[in-house]
Amino acid sequence: MATLASPIVHIDLWAIFSESKRIINAHSRHFLALSVLFLLPISFSLSAYPAINQLFSQSSTPTIETHLSFHNYPFQQQPPTFPIKTLIFTLLYTLFIFIFSLFATGSITYSVFHGFYGRPVKLVSAIKSAFTSCFRLVSTCLVSELIVSGILLILCSILFSLVKATQLLGFQVNFSSPYFTSLCLVFLIIFASIVAYLQVNWTFAYVVVVVESGWGFEPLKRSQNLVKGLKRVAFSMLLFFGFCGGVLTWVSATGWGDADDKWKSWAFVLNIVLTSTFLMLLMLYNLAASTVFYMYSKAVHGELAGEIAEEFAREYVSLPFDDGKVPHVVSVVYG
Repeated sequence: MATLASPIVHIDLWAIFSESKRIINAHSRHFLALSVLFLLPISFSLSAYPAINQLFSQSSTPTIETHLSFHNYPFQQQPPTFPIKTLIFTLLYTLFIFIFSLFATGSITYSVFHGFYGRPVKLVSAIKSAFTSCFRLVSTCLVSELIVSGILLILCSILFSLVKATQLLGFQVNFSSPYFTSLCLVFLIIFASIVAYLQVNWTFAYVVVVVESGWGFEPLKRSQNLVKGLKRVAFSMLLFFGFCGGVLTWVSATGWGDADDKWKSWAFVLNIVLTSTFLMLLMLYNLAASTVFYMYSKAVHGELAGEIAEEFAREYVSLPFDDGKVPHVVSVVYG
């Protein structure tokens, strides 16, 4: 009979990343399959988007009407054409990223949640979770985007009102002046700060959607309650993954250029492959860390003990906070 240990787990980035790494390593083939299915298409499209977009834009060939117009009026300036193909490609690309992001969130969050409890993780069940939680994730994403858009609309209305009030008072507004530019910059900083604050409060929103079957505004409110007292850690996670994602995007952007020539270069192809791989791993650990952080926050708020008791009441379960398979009680300490 194994002896129950009671380790002290400090909630910080290192503890969250260590537990995430342990869960991923324990089911490495499972998470590799999910990453290849849902994350690799996203990371590759993000790394190669400018080159693919350039190839798509250059793929259009002149029509017969274009040739006839040029021969009849060779020196007449032609009106600019609307880039309809680029617009269609951008819309399809955004839809592609959005759908695969939903599937990745649903499947990986489900797998990490069950892996945290030491339950068996199955690929079929994870893919099923990706489809069953898809519409709930869409509803929550739509609500969050509406809130952010509403805040942006309010700030733009305030800026517009200030400009109009200044003009009504008889002052001339120079939109190219450094004062107006500074005012716009102040509003931009305010908007970015509000969005960052909301993102910290909504750290667990999509985990709640998958794990607790919430939808709409409910997961956002639930996440705000769970993150109380842990906003410093949540903000640190936001900065860490945002910074790493920005660095990888910048590294990938250094190889962008003329698509016709770049795709023939081994250095360019290697750059795309490496950045796609690291972006895939970064997104995997981001989803895993968010789920582990969610479990730790439930422990802080006294919600995890009851679930552990239910697990023991139903069947033997191990909480794998270490490499062994010895079940133990977890004490969480946070500052």
